[in-house]
Amino acid sequence: MRELPQLFDNNREWANRQTSISPEFFHELAKQQRPEYLWIGCADSRVPANEIIGLKPGGVFVHRNIANVVVHSDLNCLSVIEYAVRVLGVKHIIVCGHYGCGGVGAALADQPIGLIDNWLRHIRDVRQKHADELARLPDDAARVDRLCELNVLEQVKNVCHTSIVQQAWRDGQSLCVHGWIYGLSDGLLRDLGACITGPSELDVAYRLDPNQQTA
Repeated sequence: MRELPQLFDNNREWANRQTSISPEFFHELAKQQRPEYLWIGCADSRVPANEIIGLKPGGVFVHRNIANVVVHSDLNCLSVIEYAVRVLGVKHIIVCGHYGCGGVGAALADQPIGLIDNWLRHIRDVRQKHADELARLPDDAARVDRLCELNVLEQVKNVCHTSIVQQAWRDGQSLCVHGWIYGLSDGLLRDLGACITGPSELDVAYRLDPNQQTA
C-alpha cells in the first residue's frame, strides 16, 4: 500500500485531542523547544521515551539506536549530544536500556546475523569485559538482563568521555549523566546508580581537563 490512512486518522484524532485540552498547545510548542533532558535509548518500538517518563512533546530530546550504544565514531549520536548540550542546554542526559533487549541478546549469542554484527561488536566488548560475572549467572535470560544493565553503565561512561560533555563541565554547565533501565514486563524504570556530574568522577585516562590532577 502506498498510503497508510489509519495512521493519518490516528494523527488527526491525536491533534484534535491535544487542542481540545489546550487550544494553544501547538502554537506554543512551535515557538521553541527547551527540554531539560536528552534521552539516549533503544530503538525498540516498545520503549517510547515520552510516554515512559510522562512528558509531553517538547519535554525530552531523543536519540535512539539498537541497544542504546554510544561510541566515539558515531557522528549521528555525537551530533545529537552536541546539539542537546550546547544549543538546547539540557541538564540531564539519560542513557536508558531495557530488559530483554534483542540487540544485547544477539551480542551474547555467537551466531552471525549480518551487517548488524559490526554494531553489536560494541556490546560484545562489554560482554568480554564482564565475562566472568556473566558466566556465574544461572541461565541465558539472567545473562541477557545483566548484560543489558552492564551495557547501560558502559554507555554512560562513553557519554561522559566525549569532548562535548567534558567541555560543558569545564564551562561550568550543570550537566548530569544517568543510567536507567526499563522493564518491558512491568513498565517501570530502574535507576542503576550511575549519576556522573563531572570529570573527577571518571578514570584518569578519560579526563580531558588540562587542569585536572593526574595523581
